[in-house]
Amino acid sequence: MSTDTPARAPHRARVVFMGTPDFAVPSLDALVAAGHEVICVYTQPARPAGRGQKLQPTPVAARAEALGIPVRTPATLRDPADRAAFADLDADVAVVAAYGLILPRPVLDAPAHGCINVHASLLPRWRGAAPIHRALLEGDAETGVTIMQMEAGLDTGPMLATCRVPIGPRMTAQELHDRLAADGAALLARTLPGVLDGSITAEPQPEAGVTYAKKLEKAEGRIDWTADAARIDRLVRAFTPWPGAFFELEGESLRLIEAAPSAGAVPAGTMAGTLLADGRSVACGDGRALRLIRAQRAGRKPMTLDDLARGFPALAPGARLG
Repeated sequence: MSTDTPARAPHRARVVFMGTPDFAVPSLDALVAAGHEVICVYTQPARPAGRGQKLQPTPVAARAEALGIPVRTPATLRDPADRAAFADLDADVAVVAAYGLILPRPVLDAPAHGCINVHASLLPRWRGAAPIHRALLEGDAETGVTIMQMEAGLDTGPMLATCRVPIGPRMTAQELHDRLAADGAALLARTLPGVLDGSITAEPQPEAGVTYAKKLEKAEGRIDWTADAARIDRLVRAFTPWPGAFFELEGESLRLIEAAPSAGAVPAGTMAGTLLADGRSVACGDGRALRLIRAQRAGRKPMTLDDLARGFPALAPGARLG
């Protein structure tokens, strides 16, 4: 396995790219910039979005179409006809980045060099669907990207290369996402030539340290004020911009977009979830406070707490947030 693999001489390959969200777009661009022949892009089908619920292509589909690359959007890869069509592409390698579909064995085996994955964690930590958010939520000091050779298990394949990224104390999921997407694309460009010429050898993942990053559920964003202030702060940063951290006040759900631990002490006996005398800090379960900076009411624009409180009198000292 390589760590921060040095640049190699270019090797033009026939590549199938498989990805769906914004995270995958830089990796697609890196393959094109490196001179590889991206013969086809696989991505998830367009889905309705926005007020009009019009079908919207995935970010990868939009980028591929702009680049003039053929796009395929099978709902699954279980149909034998879809598997045969994939094999008929006669690819040297398939590159997968946040595709969102399980690749069956016939697909994994079809390209000459198999399928390699750009995964946003330092495996074996945070295998699964939401590694960026889970790393932030659990307070990891660093994360990174692993390029791995794919096999039938969930992110269990041997590792080809890694790069490490520190997690800053105020970093949000969006900021970490963007950093990992860029670093992953660069690592892919440096690693793929060695995969193609056999000079990089995959190494098995360690047996120790396996964790799973389960898919995010919107309900997880509900703030439990009895938790530690630091934990709630991480929740807000990990769930920004999606699916969002939220609390309730007088039957209304408000989204908390930005917050920070407060240096001030919480008066003894104050119940968790109580808005303190400054009208901006909330008592948490560890006796510390969390300062609310920006929030959003349903159907409104994000606002500072000062602006929000002017039109929402319930957000006043002594209020209990649910």
